[in-house]
Amino acid sequence: MSPSASARPEQPSSSAQIAARIDRLPASATLWRLVGLLALGGFFELYDLFQTAYISPGLIGDGIFASGADGAFGMSDQAAFAAATFLGLFVGAALLSPFADRFGRRPVFTFALIWYTAATVAMGLQSTASGVIVLRFVVGIGLGIELVTIDTYLSELVPRHMRSAAFAFAFFVQFLAVPTVALTAWMLVPSAPLGVSGWRWVVLLSGAFALAIWWLRSRLPESARWLAAHGRHAEADAVLTELEARCTRDVGTPLPAPQAATATRASVMQSAPLWRAPYRGRIGMLVVFHVFQAIGFFGFGNWLPALISAQGTGAGVTKSLAYSFAISLAYPLAPLLLLRSAQRWENKWQITASALGAVLFGGLFALQHHPVGMVLCGAMVAFCNAWMSFAYHGYQAELFPTGLRARAVGLCYSFSRLSTAVSSVLIGWLLTQVGSHGVLAFIALSMSIVASVIAVFGPRTRNRALEDIAGEYG
Repeated sequence: MSPSASARPEQPSSSAQIAARIDRLPASATLWRLVGLLALGGFFELYDLFQTAYISPGLIGDGIFASGADGAFGMSDQAAFAAATFLGLFVGAALLSPFADRFGRRPVFTFALIWYTAATVAMGLQSTASGVIVLRFVVGIGLGIELVTIDTYLSELVPRHMRSAAFAFAFFVQFLAVPTVALTAWMLVPSAPLGVSGWRWVVLLSGAFALAIWWLRSRLPESARWLAAHGRHAEADAVLTELEARCTRDVGTPLPAPQAATATRASVMQSAPLWRAPYRGRIGMLVVFHVFQAIGFFGFGNWLPALISAQGTGAGVTKSLAYSFAISLAYPLAPLLLLRSAQRWENKWQITASALGAVLFGGLFALQHHPVGMVLCGAMVAFCNAWMSFAYHGYQAELFPTGLRARAVGLCYSFSRLSTAVSSVLIGWLLTQVGSHGVLAFIALSMSIVASVIAVFGPRTRNRALEDIAGEYG
């Protein structure tokens, strides 16, 4: 007897059954190892993003960057460097992230890591401002693809009961990059080991270690959800069968039976337009969110040494880098301390609370003129920014269907990159015109908008299946 239509969703090869089998997996060592491997790629993305603040003093010291506003592109070289980074990220996220929906998560983030490595090494060998800035744009393209693909894959890899915790752990690993680059820059930028400028060491080391990460991540399987959404059911079943066997060995007991699967609308998963309900409203919400969260997050992080110097503490390059390193320790600390509670609280309320916390502590930071108070308040701003970051990266990936997830996340996320490119120039101008207080007021206003838009318009996602949140079941 041929199976009935109603029985087909229960077959192991169906997309709905693949999702149900993923959601029954335990939070075992196997899954945490895979999350860690994905996070290592994000480590270098953040290492590279935060280089902007830390290597600029070395580029100025070498005479490659001009110290004033008259740089190679008619503006401050530091502002042009930051803008080039985020313009590249915009191109990568907006234009190239759809390749992850078409060709798969695994090959695209592998390609992006190789792209990043080659461009980073080339940038570290430049001796002109224009060469550094142009190659910084090329680096940004690879990074723009990378982080979107990581978020997409991570949301599809883990069961719903550990999704928020998985993002918290991933960002603990990724945010270790912030004190790493701060410490590396503090040790190397003021010096020239082996006769090579310290800023070059900071850049080239990231390219060298990225190659090692590329080798480690070659062990990652393709996303079973993506395979199933593209009709490659046998491959999806094989990937998931292997994961189930490894998880069973980890916990030492048989896995529970998957919940009854519901039929999946293939058309929604693969070819539905992004501009229909409910995706249209979610895209609008995330675009507004990303425009302003980028101003708050990178306006503080990328300009931290300059903000410290402008606070009137008398800190030179070495001291401002040392204070920045102390503050940067809060970035990995936030997801580590919040790892256990991340799954217990709706992502939308975590984003709202963390943005309001950044407003509060940013205001206190503006009032500080003593190093201790400045470091403590700055660390709390960094803590709130890191909290918001891991919460929203998980949140945005939950809101769209599998066949469109990378494209939708890339489109929304690209606005944060475009916003940062523009605001990098604007913040540089504000810093020279109205000082650090004007910059911090601009950041506080942006974070207030972030909290408002998510609190009012954000849907609830806690402990819901990805396919249910995205409306893939019908």
